[in-house]
Amino acid sequence: MEIDETDKRLLAALQKDAHLTAEALGEILNLSASQAGRRRQRLEQAGYIERYSARLDAKRLGLSVQAFVQVQMATHEPEKVKGFTRIVQMRPEVVSAWTLTGEADYLLRVYCGDLAGLNVLIHQVLLPHPAVARVQSQIVMDQFKADAPLPT
Repeated sequence: MEIDETDKRLLAALQKDAHLTAEALGEILNLSASQAGRRRQRLEQAGYIERYSARLDAKRLGLSVQAFVQVQMATHEPEKVKGFTRIVQMRPEVVSAWTLTGEADYLLRVYCGDLAGLNVLIHQVLLPHPAVARVQSQIVMDQFKADAPLPT
């Protein structure tokens, strides 16, 4: 399915405010509410919109440490890698994870309540895993640009 400029404007508007009603979307797009609603539904069904979610304030939740953790694997044996990725998926501190090219095999974005929590994650969870050779972390001092919407 191809999307047109109106669909792109609709997606951009929803990334800024997922609570927009069909009426509000219609006003933004110069369409009727029913046309805007049908477009949104079509984009949802086609998979352009994966889900709707709320963005929470980490500091208000007591998560004062954000870090990026690079993990270099000692082995790429499939079963050990599956075990590692399963651990990463189960840990609530790990909010996103990527497989990389280059020196590090994985990049994890983590939020912890304090440095002690980050220490536990690194030294008691990640490093003891038999597939892990090395872990390097960078603690975020300040995030001057929040996670932005995707370009449409």
